[in-house]
Amino acid sequence: MKEEIVNAQRVVRNYKDTVFRMLFNSKKELLTLYNALNDTEYTNEDELEIVTLENAVYMTFKNDVSCLLDMNIQLFEQQASINPNMPLRFLMYITRQLEKLVTKKNLYGSKLIEIPNPRFFVFYNGKDEQPEVDELCLSSSYKHKTDEINLELKVLQLNINSGYNEDVKRKCPTLFQYMQYVNLVRDYLKDYSLQEAVPLAVDYCITHEILKDFLLANKAEVVSMSIFEFDEELYKKSIREEGYEDGYKKGLQQGRDESRNVIEQKAAELEQKDDAIKQKDAEIERMKKLLESKDK
Repeated sequence: MKEEIVNAQRVVRNYKDTVFRMLFNSKKELLTLYNALNDTEYTNEDELEIVTLENAVYMTFKNDVSCLLDMNIQLFEQQASINPNMPLRFLMYITRQLEKLVTKKNLYGSKLIEIPNPRFFVFYNGKDEQPEVDELCLSSSYKHKTDEINLELKVLQLNINSGYNEDVKRKCPTLFQYMQYVNLVRDYLKDYSLQEAVPLAVDYCITHEILKDFLLANKAEVVSMSIFEFDEELYKKSIREEGYEDGYKKGLQQGRDESRNVIEQKAAELEQKDDAIKQKDAEIERMKKLLESKDK
């Protein structure tokens, strides 16, 4: 079992697969997710085409899940950390998707080439506070802000933590159960190591009918992937905390330095005033002596 986990972790590190991606790499599950997000009632799985970018073709451009249905293309990403660059990433993803779709079309002809309507979703399940729904815009990345935006791309970020977007999770039970699993791992992490918490969460889910069939079929791979995912999440969290701590220390030191500079400056000013007072006192004393000598 240990060797299987190590091997699977090596695969994950090479290809960056995730449990979310595995779960929705199925037409049945993906169609349910599509319907939940779009308030549609499609039932024929054969009408849906999975068009997820694979890094076997696009080495650094592998998105989590993409699907094409009725000339609508939708791209999905799961994020455990806040990433304001998602619109730019999606722009790169959709460009490559469209390249694939129009490969045999005549882009230089007089006939208009129709392309599918795109929509972009981020499922956020990190620990940082985020609104239930947020819209991320490509134009936010532009260095120069103008009234006229010639290229825009909007991403809908949905917070799928407990208490958020419950209606979407109700319509897509797999998404709901996925978050149950994630929360279980996080709960076990309070008392166990990561290597212990993940298997415990997997076993609990299987026993309590949470993603049971999926976990039974992919247990070793899910355990190894989850260890990698949560390890990465904890690493990013520690980096942020270290960055905060470093920033705090630098700010504290800067504050001390500024205070020291102010104190030294005030001391210098007081010393100057003291010297001026002494000079005046000396001048007054000299004048007194001069007057006394004249009186004599």
